[in-house]
Amino acid sequence: MRITDIREVAVPIKSNLRNAVFDFSEMTTSVVAVITDVVRDGRPVTGFAFNSTGRYACGAQMRARFIPRILAAKPESLVNAAGDNFDPEKILACMMQREKPGGHTERSVGIGTIEVACWDAVAKIADLPLHRVLSKKYNKNKQLTKIPCYVGGGWYQPGQGIPELLEEIRGRLGEGYKTMKIKVGGAAIPEDIKRVEAAIKVVKSSDRLAVDANGAFDRGRALAYAKALAPFELRWFEEPCDPLDYALLADVARDYDAPLATGENLFSTQDVHNLVSYGGLRNDRDILQMDVPQSYGIVQFSRTLAMLEQLGWKRRPSAPLRPASRPGEWARRRP
Repeated sequence: MRITDIREVAVPIKSNLRNAVFDFSEMTTSVVAVITDVVRDGRPVTGFAFNSTGRYACGAQMRARFIPRILAAKPESLVNAAGDNFDPEKILACMMQREKPGGHTERSVGIGTIEVACWDAVAKIADLPLHRVLSKKYNKNKQLTKIPCYVGGGWYQPGQGIPELLEEIRGRLGEGYKTMKIKVGGAAIPEDIKRVEAAIKVVKSSDRLAVDANGAFDRGRALAYAKALAPFELRWFEEPCDPLDYALLADVARDYDAPLATGENLFSTQDVHNLVSYGGLRNDRDILQMDVPQSYGIVQFSRTLAMLEQLGWKRRPSAPLRPASRPGEWARRRP
C-alpha cells in the first residue's frame, strides 16, 4: 500500500464579493488529490481536499517540500499498525521533517490541505463516511446524528443594498437554514446597523443572526462596533479585530456581553493556546472557529481540542457549522 502521486492545482475564485478587508477578484485556492495504489471499482482510490477560500493557493510549498517528502518515504512508514490503511498522523510527521519550530503560516495551509486529502483517502479505503472514521479514532466511536448548520452570506457587492441582502436571506431561509451570518465593517456603522436591523426582521430573532468583521477593525472601530451591536444580542460577533491582537480582543470582550467568535485565522495549537489564555474569551459563550485545512489538518486539530479541554473548554456541537468551507468548529452553548 502506497501513495503513488500527489497533485495540486490552483483554482481561481474570480468573484466580486467583498468583506470589510478585501474582495475575491484575485483569490485562488489549492485543490489537492492524493492518489493511492488501492483500487476500487477499477480506479485508484484518491483523496481530495481544498485549502478553504480565504487563503491563496499554496502549491509552491507543497511541491518544494511536502509532496517530495511523502513520495520519498518508505511506503510501510506511512501505514497504520494493521497495514490495511494509511496513517495520517505518520504522514503529518513525515511532512514536518526538518521544519523549524514557529513559522506556521508559511507551511500550515499546505500541510493541512494535503493531510485532509489523506483522510479522505483513508475513509474511502475503509469504505466509511469520514465522520465515522474520525468518531472511532477521536471520540470513542460516539457519533452525532445531527449537526446544526448556518449559512454565510451578506457580502458587499457592487450595486446591491439592503433589498438584495433581504432577498438573499429569504432565499437561504427557504432552503431550510435557520441561522444566517452577514458581513459588517465594509460600510459606515449607521449603514451596517440598518443592515443588521433589517436582517433581524427577516430571520425573526437576533440569536439567528451572526455578523463577521473579518478582523478589519482597529481599536476605535472595534469598540465602536461592539457598543453599537451590543443591544441586539446577536448569535455571535466574529473577528472584531486583528486575529493576533489578543489585548484588543480582551477589551472588546469586556465591553460586549454577547458571544464573540474568532480563531479562523490562527494556524497552530500554540496560537489557539495564546488566544484563550490572553484574548479574554469566555468559555461559557464564545466560539472558536479553527479552520482545519489551514492549521495543519485533522490530526493537529485533535491536539488543539485536547489542549482546549485541559484549559476548561468543552466539546459541544452547539455552534452552527458553516456548510462546505469548514470541516469543524469549536464552541460552547450560549447560556
